[in-house]
Amino acid sequence: MKSLIAIIGVNLMLFGMAKAQSTGSYPDSIKKAFSLYESKNYPASARAYSNAFKVNSWKGFSDDRYNAACSWALAGNADSAFYQLERVANLLAYSNYAHITTDTDLNSLHNDKRWSALLAVISKNKEKAEANLNKPLVRELETIYADDQGGRKKIDSLAKIYGLQSAQVKQLFKTINVQDSINLVKVKKILDKHGWVGPDEVGTLGSITLFLVIQHADLATQKHYLPAMRQAVKDKKLRAANLALLEDRINIREGKKQVYGSQLRSDADGKMKFEPIEDEPNVDKRRAEVGLEPLKDYAKRFGLDYTVPEQ
Repeated sequence: MKSLIAIIGVNLMLFGMAKAQSTGSYPDSIKKAFSLYESKNYPASARAYSNAFKVNSWKGFSDDRYNAACSWALAGNADSAFYQLERVANLLAYSNYAHITTDTDLNSLHNDKRWSALLAVISKNKEKAEANLNKPLVRELETIYADDQGGRKKIDSLAKIYGLQSAQVKQLFKTINVQDSINLVKVKKILDKHGWVGPDEVGTLGSITLFLVIQHADLATQKHYLPAMRQAVKDKKLRAANLALLEDRINIREGKKQVYGSQLRSDADGKMKFEPIEDEPNVDKRRAEVGLEPLKDYAKRFGLDYTVPEQ
């Protein structure tokens, strides 16, 4: 489904913007579709995506069409899933090969003869998109990204089987921590040699990989690279939303309140809850300033029904 890359990436509207976008009906419909996906009601989610495109004169953002394909695939409708994926690949030059080939939502499509043809188109899109990039560095960061996400993608499924506090999940986290240490050594070498490289040099995936590895590093490392990341935001090499996540994590680790409400923890019963938030009634104003969604919507991803407290 929606990856971190999709969340931070630039959305493209198929055939341009429609009037329905300004009325709020399209965004509202998309929110409903994604909420149904999160509650695992995949058929209803897929239909809701279709309804969103309908109210928007059958136009839709690339990320939304990709997510619709995920819902259709999980609902067992391969034809509709491929219809959406082929549109984003052929008409919007979708090029995130690393994500689509590891997205478990689409596993049911892998044995379909259309899958290899789709990947061929996306591979060509990727080559065109990377024509002017530092290709050796792009390849290295792609590998680091896969290593960073590999173990993390297993957490949810393993926790559902054995429980979040199980020995199996704890062992997985140990494996992830070891891999994080290896990735950090590689990223430090890249940053020492090239500085903070942006999407214009290593593509969106490469740029976000640098952020992810620092986000998963120890506190001392995070604080060390914080000035460089703040400068990267000023230089348009990193989105302010990503910097906000790191600043929140550093604050919590230092025993301070977070500013943007991005950090959560699980209590003794395994239920997620927000770490303390500074000036909580105004948290959504700060989130909007850096391009983050309202905290109420963010909370839904963790199964929380959250309302910003009144002033």
